[in-house]
Amino acid sequence: MSTTTGALRTLQRELSPLERWYWIADQISPLNVVGRVRLHGPVPRASLRSALTALQDRHPSLRVAIEADTTGRHPRFVPADGRPVPLDHRTLESPEAVRDGWAHVIDEELVNGRIDPLTGPLATAVVLSGPGPAGEVHDLILSVPHVIADGTTVISLLRQWAELAAGGPAGPRAALPPAEDLFPAEHRGTAGQVRAKAKADRDEADLERLRPHRVDADRSVPFEQRRTRFLHRSLDAPALDRLARACRARGVTIHGVLAAAMVRALATDAGAADGSWYSIGSPVDFRGDLEPPVDPDDVGSYVATIPTLVEHLADRPLWDTAEEISADLRRRKALGEQFSMINQIGSSGPQNLAESLPFVRHLDEKGPINFCLSNIGRFPFPDTVGPWRATGAQFVASLSVVGAFVATVNSSHHQLAWNFTYAQGLVRDERAARIADSCVERVLALVRAAD
Repeated sequence: MSTTTGALRTLQRELSPLERWYWIADQISPLNVVGRVRLHGPVPRASLRSALTALQDRHPSLRVAIEADTTGRHPRFVPADGRPVPLDHRTLESPEAVRDGWAHVIDEELVNGRIDPLTGPLATAVVLSGPGPAGEVHDLILSVPHVIADGTTVISLLRQWAELAAGGPAGPRAALPPAEDLFPAEHRGTAGQVRAKAKADRDEADLERLRPHRVDADRSVPFEQRRTRFLHRSLDAPALDRLARACRARGVTIHGVLAAAMVRALATDAGAADGSWYSIGSPVDFRGDLEPPVDPDDVGSYVATIPTLVEHLADRPLWDTAEEISADLRRRKALGEQFSMINQIGSSGPQNLAESLPFVRHLDEKGPINFCLSNIGRFPFPDTVGPWRATGAQFVASLSVVGAFVATVNSSHHQLAWNFTYAQGLVRDERAARIADSCVERVLALVRAAD
């Protein structure tokens, strides 16, 4: 969905209920989506700045701020023309600094870096340049608030930025309506509310019957002091290839395997008894289900988190759990639960920051999901962009007040990036690293056993 005509290139409208909730959560504690890709070879600084300007000019959502009325209600996107996306271009001196510099910047700065919605624009960029093992490398990093971005958005923006720097064409995109306006007819209006109520009733019955566990807090951290930490993990090309073959042979999804490993790792670390239940959230991309569908290159947040209830049985084959998770997600998506979830937020979510505390406290203490696996699957980021080789495209999610432990996953450049973020304090640093390592090791052990 795209157009190049006049007024449609300016975004001026009220935030949708989902966007409003992300905007409120971001005011409590930053809620960003951060993407990174590495370009190998000489890249002129001026070309990166001019390409970033062209990228901003292409997308109306990158040229806005957000303002509300005097009560903090009715937030609107308003033009922030004339304000370029900030670009911080740094030079690193050693291969060692370059190797881990991007992860350090994301962990120490960007997942907790506040992007002021009052002034706009709703993005910031960092480039880290320095010597790599085989010559010059440049890490391009973008941070965008969740109110206008998800994982697909931010990696797509990185690809477009690199293509523009290589001299690619600079065509403008449309200012799109809210995602809720593009829902299929059966998920809009009264019909949508009926479906949302049915989903809420099913969820409530499941929670009452199974009483699923959550990520238990190591200590209490006030909402406004929540700070996200980031851990990078990955599967290399041979491991990813073997995992994909094993999943195809068994008719399960890679997502199902990763989610099963996460539940097993968390439950084992917590010493959970057999027969305990866990609820893991899976943010689902619904761009292709909208009417009309939204192109992956358009900027916006087009995911909704669907819960899956998983029984922990320590000796049960992980493939069996993965098969159940895969089937459950297919069933829930077929019911349109991704749309019902957003309609629930529209009917029960807060209207402004001042009124948000009860809603936030309910999510924090009784919400069905506080750990998730956000997997956008295979993202076709080209291995070559103009004169440069590209590697390591991936994304990371801030948590704000919407979770305690989250993994973000994509497969690009023959590698599976498996990034973990956690709310520091709620989850101790050593516990988070232990669970992340356990997740990866369980999948690798499964792959080794399948060979």
